Amino acid sequence: MKIQSRTAVLPVDNIDTDQIIPARFLKTTSKEGLGDALFADWRQDPNFVLNQPDAKQAQVLVAGGNFGCGSSREHAPWALLQFGFKAVISTSFADIFKQNALKNGLLPIIVPPDVHAKLLRAPAAVKIDLAAQTLTLPDRTVEFPIDPFAKHCLLEGVDELGYILQQAGAIENYERFQLHRALPEP
Repeated sequence: MKIQSRTAVLPVDNIDTDQIIPARFLKTTSKEGLGDALFADWRQDPNFVLNQPDAKQAQVLVAGGNFGCGSSREHAPWALLQFGFKAVISTSFADIFKQNALKNGLLPIIVPPDVHAKLLRAPAAVKIDLAAQTLTLPDRTVEFPIDPFAKHCLLEGVDELGYILQQAGAIENYERFQLHRALPEP
């Protein structure tokens, strides 16, 4: 996964999942249309960052610290993805949000405070290389951490179930071997 995009900047700490996608939009199990409800209450303000023309093309959101705190709904990463974001950059993410994001194909990138502070100042052109685990800014490249299994799934474009299905041949061989061992000798 490689992403090359300008960023949209939302310099607010402790953005919770109720702000990302208000509860009134959670009556669906479908991901479709949730991008329209992303930050719905905040988007009532015409000057809100995501209402600006440049933000609609951004695939990378730079947010304040502790992004995605609050409840554990998957709708928050779904809404971000449906809006067009492929990655969110912050200094920290709520654990449940981070896991939901990774399981649904949204890349949460943790950067050092100095890099974060620079990215919060103004939108910037960035390049993300998941395989190399690097974020390239106009003047420097930094590495970011990611769970190896989540990285594998994102690079392969599969979720946990898709990963298991990729192992079908090995699972069948193992089961045959175990069955053969369990059968009594003739």
